[in-house]
Amino acid sequence: MKKIKLEIVGLSSSQKQSGAYALVLGEAKGKRRLPIIIGGFEAQAIAIELEKMAPTRPLTHDLFKTFSDNFNISINEVIIYNLVEGVFFAKLIATNGEKEIEIDARTSDAIALALRFDCPVYTFEFILSTAGIILDDDSKSAMRNPVGDDDEQTEPKKQGGEFLTLTLEDLQQQMNEALGHEDYEKASRIRDEITKRIDN
Repeated sequence: MKKIKLEIVGLSSSQKQSGAYALVLGEAKGKRRLPIIIGGFEAQAIAIELEKMAPTRPLTHDLFKTFSDNFNISINEVIIYNLVEGVFFAKLIATNGEKEIEIDARTSDAIALALRFDCPVYTFEFILSTAGIILDDDSKSAMRNPVGDDDEQTEPKKQGGEFLTLTLEDLQQQMNEALGHEDYEKASRIRDEITKRIDN
């Protein structure tokens, strides 16, 4: 079967399931999107790597990457190969330089590892045909800049206003403190404020 390359389009809190997140993958050369509901821990692992944050202590996926590097194991690609009763199945195509093996994995873990190994993610046509959706332009914009439920939207805006009174040096210090306390959500908001100021 021909493989179809996917890219991460967005990550946002799920409006349907409390404590869950929606990871949206998009066809690299197409308009279809593949939404996957994942847990909070996996969402955090993906978000940290997307935002290029450095946790004070290695998370599970970071540990796996360090372990693999030390034993010359690499992941060449991730394939989302099946969909059964709403559950996606994925596998890692790994190699130690001599032989290639397939390792079964939860899709969320596979994506988190694909980001760390900088390897491509693929799926097949029958999965996109079954679970894929086509988003309009407004939805695409929302996925690129995902937000949570209505109640959750007010908090970041309020905190963004508080950040305006801080200098870049203060912001950097607060971001380091947030990372030290493993408050990655706050660190991400501070990083966005720093980026906005530098870009302006």
